[in-house]
Amino acid sequence: MHTVDVALGQRSYQILVGSGLLAEAGRHIAAVLPPGRALIITDDSVAGIYLDPVARSLSAAGFAVSSATVPAGEQSKSFDQLARLCDECFRAGLERRSLIVALGGGVIGDLAGFVAATYLRGIPFVQAPTTLLAQVDSSIGGKTGINLPGGKNLVGAFHQPALVLADVAALATLDDRQFSSGLAEVVKHAMIRDAALFDLLEADAAKLLSRDPATLEKIVARNCGVKAAVVSADEREEGLRASLNYGHTVGHAVESVASYGVYTHGEAVALGLAAAAAIARSRGFIDDAVVVRQNKLLERFGLPTKLRRPLDTDALLEAMRHDKKVLSGRLRFVLPVAIGETRLVDDVTDAELRAALSCL
Repeated sequence: MHTVDVALGQRSYQILVGSGLLAEAGRHIAAVLPPGRALIITDDSVAGIYLDPVARSLSAAGFAVSSATVPAGEQSKSFDQLARLCDECFRAGLERRSLIVALGGGVIGDLAGFVAATYLRGIPFVQAPTTLLAQVDSSIGGKTGINLPGGKNLVGAFHQPALVLADVAALATLDDRQFSSGLAEVVKHAMIRDAALFDLLEADAAKLLSRDPATLEKIVARNCGVKAAVVSADEREEGLRASLNYGHTVGHAVESVASYGVYTHGEAVALGLAAAAAIARSRGFIDDAVVVRQNKLLERFGLPTKLRRPLDTDALLEAMRHDKKVLSGRLRFVLPVAIGETRLVDDVTDAELRAALSCL
């Protein structure tokens, strides 16, 4: 098992990365939070596989366990589900020292985390991510929230978990498309901060795709280390943490304009990585070789660097203008300057964006 520290003063916590952690969740959680009432929030896809083992483990550790299930998919990040889950918290008798466990992928982590951030003005929660994307990215850093019809994660709060349990054994039950989706964030982390990780991904691509347990644990822990270092240095995205948005400006627009569910989050991010690299290449920040290496690795992992069918460029531009990363009317864009290094710019023009989108 690997342990990664997220250093945030009194809000510091650990990420545990290993195999079989969900079946031992109660023991690990009881080591950081006193047993009391606990509400597990999950979705109807994950519930049939992992809800009972996690609930049994919590009960054995002395927690009084309730559960609530939402439909799988991005549509559950809504005000309707938020209100329903707050009612479930009330029915479960949760108090300020009670616990919410977010058991599932990124949607569940964002939604359950926001419930924890808002119910009784904030109660503890634990991330128990079951997808690769959630294990390497969304479960770490305290970003929680729900969507509006006009864009993703426009309503939310920073609320750090008390613990993250990344059980790589859970990745065996992911379908290939969802597994590939998580690899987009893995490539992103390598591109923004860890050139040696990028080399490792190229060398170990076959092992990673075959879901070799030792390789998975190594890669997940390495990615958690990247995310933890950035979050520890810049918790609220005032500077360095903005680099984690590499690929997300265009990616979120693609998700929204194509209608949520047409592209997975990772597929949309991969398209965003390709677009951002195209802008960086046009500015002379990087050369063709960097673009080719990035896009070749994305494609090796089953991720798109071209749209399956055209999307309206004006609609994409409009979606980007409403992105959370707009500051004083300027759209902040993360662009690579080398493998392992990025630059934040706020002067990308519509012409540059249209040219990049045409590359997709």
